[in-house]
Amino acid sequence: MLKRTPITHVNNILEKNLNWKILDIGCGYRAHKNASVIADIQDFSDFYKEKKFVQVQGKNLPFKDKEFDFVIASHVIEHVKDFEFFIKELERISSKGYIELPSRLGDNLVFENKNDHIWWFTYDDVNSQIIASKRNQLIDPFITVSMAKLFEKIFRESLVLELAWEEKIEYKIDDQIRNDDIKKTSFFKLLRKYLSKRIRSGFK
Repeated sequence: MLKRTPITHVNNILEKNLNWKILDIGCGYRAHKNASVIADIQDFSDFYKEKKFVQVQGKNLPFKDKEFDFVIASHVIEHVKDFEFFIKELERISSKGYIELPSRLGDNLVFENKNDHIWWFTYDDVNSQIIASKRNQLIDPFITVSMAKLFEKIFRESLVLELAWEEKIEYKIDDQIRNDDIKKTSFFKLLRKYLSKRIRSGFK
C-alpha cells in the first residue's frame, strides 16, 4: 500500500516508536534525527560518528531481510538508474517506510537536477501508485538546491511528493510521457510576458 502522507505525520509516528530500528538511506548530510542506521554510497562515517553508518557498494543493499522497522528514502529514487531493483530492495529490508520525491515542477526548477536526476515521478491517486518516466527538461532551471529547500517551506505540496508505504511500493513506468511536442521555455521569458501584460493593463 502506498499513499500520500506528510512528513509531519511520519515524524509523529517515529516519535511514538523510538524503539524502532530505522534506516535512512541516501540522505547525505541530512539524516533523519530518528534514524538508527544511515547508509549512503559516499562515506559519511566521520560525520555520523554517534550513529551506525554503512557505505553501500553495488546494487544489493547490505542488510538482512526485514532488518528494519522503517526505512526512509528521501530524494534518492530519482537518481537511481535501476530504480525498480532499488524499490524491491527497500521492500526486502523493511515492511514499511517513507519515500520523498521531487514533483516534475520541483525537478525542473533546480539547476543541479538537470545532470543529477534520471527519472520523473508523479503519483496516481486512483491506483495508489508511482508513475515513472524518463526525465525531461521543459523549463530552464533558475534556482539552486538550497533555494529550493526554502521554497519547499511555502510551496511544499507543489514541489514534493510525500509518500508512505507498507508491504509493497506500487509503481508503473510510462514510456509515453515524453512531452516532446512541448517547446522548452524560459522562466524569465514567462516573467517578462507577465510583467509586460501587467504594465500594459496599468495604462488602460
